[in-house]
Amino acid sequence: MLGAAGLAMAHGDVTPQKVETKGLAPLGEEWLDENPYRAPSEFHDRAVEIGSSAYNQNCARCHGLEAISGGIAPDLRELEADFDGDEWYKVRVINGAVRDGAVYMPRMADYLSQEALWAIRTYIESEAAKQ
Repeated sequence: MLGAAGLAMAHGDVTPQKVETKGLAPLGEEWLDENPYRAPSEFHDRAVEIGSSAYNQNCARCHGLEAISGGIAPDLRELEADFDGDEWYKVRVINGAVRDGAVYMPRMADYLSQEALWAIRTYIESEAAKQ
């Protein structure tokens, strides 16, 4: 039997951790369609810093350290750093991933702010650029 706590866990063992977003521009309640912190945004470097910590606390368990997938979940570095990649990312963090009743990824937007989630996206893009 899967309790409410189980629904908040990716692959059954990761509880989302709060992310401090001080230093990033507030984005409001309505979700933006594109990453507002992508370079040349004045908030880019701060977003990478916050996103790195947030990714390691909330995403690395399934998506891999330094955003290098170990095969459990998609390698997020493969997402295009453009509108299409942003759209896929936005839909996934808002809706999560559930198949046949099994939660593969929680709805992260239920736990983390838009600022935190776009900071994570910015960090992932910075790691992709290193490839």
